[in-house]
Amino acid sequence: MSDGDRSAGTGRLMTGVAWAVLLLGLWLWGRDATEGAGESAPTTGDVAAVGRPLGVALPPARTPLEPARPERVDVPSIGITAPIVSRGLDGAGAVDPPPYETPQTVGWYGDGVQPGAKGTAVFVGHVDTKTKPAVFYGLSAARPGGKVRVARSDGTVAEFTIDDIQVFSRDHFNARKVYGPREKSRAELRLITCGGTFDRAAGAYTANVVVSAYLTGVSEPRAG
Repeated sequence: MSDGDRSAGTGRLMTGVAWAVLLLGLWLWGRDATEGAGESAPTTGDVAAVGRPLGVALPPARTPLEPARPERVDVPSIGITAPIVSRGLDGAGAVDPPPYETPQTVGWYGDGVQPGAKGTAVFVGHVDTKTKPAVFYGLSAARPGGKVRVARSDGTVAEFTIDDIQVFSRDHFNARKVYGPREKSRAELRLITCGGTFDRAAGAYTANVVVSAYLTGVSEPRAG
């Protein structure tokens, strides 16, 4: 995107339309994900940013953990390290993102799965503000095999391994494939931000970047 395009509108990250799409997805996720969608996101059609390249060896999944609230997330390969805040729904019934005043904060859908527990936990973050990049600006540069570490309230650090990165257009957002589990028995994580270009008429970006990961390890708190 050119500097001109960015100055024209990239500051308005996920406005009502885009967040309403996320809300619809969360509703379907809560209703249908427990039924085991079991499908991986498409590698064609809505355009995979990276997908799951052949030859990338991924570790086995770890048994899910007991629930605990997330406090911090780190994605070392792309330089993301950020506090996490629980977010619910705003007055319009959409997912309430972290305020623009705290652009380096990640929002966790607090009425959903706690990261590390069985199911799909959801993190959302801004890609930019009116003046600078925000916490998930580099999310599309993530690659399969990369690690996502989530510090939790019980003192554990849940380690997830990225298995694919997809871009879903706003007009063809498949909530079941984004929010539904890839494998029913796993603890999974989705990190979501905006992608594509900024549509000034709609007041939203044209796509969402979705990074998918699953639990592969845990660091236990030290005794005493």
